[in-house]
Amino acid sequence: MDKFQLKLYISGKTPRSENAIRNLRHICEENLNTQYEIEIIDIIEHPELAEDERILATPTLIKALPPPLRRLIGDLSETEKVLVGLDICPYQPKSPT
Repeated sequence: MDKFQLKLYISGKTPRSENAIRNLRHICEENLNTQYEIEIIDIIEHPELAEDERILATPTLIKALPPPLRRLIGDLSETEKVLVGLDICPYQPKSPT
């Protein structure tokens, strides 16, 4: 399984940003095991990064790897929609045989 590289663009320490961070971490822990890296980018502190990625709204989540590139906007509160939107198959522990 390829490691997922996720970038979450937020604007400041707002409740919506904090919810998105919490929701993303929960989704990753529950569905990606340890196969992920999260980078949180505050566009207030780094507006040039938001401009480079053409971020128009926050929070915005970008799945950089594995391809294809995917984007989601919102607080990521609907786990099923996030998984489908990012083309992520939920983590299934191997059952003993």
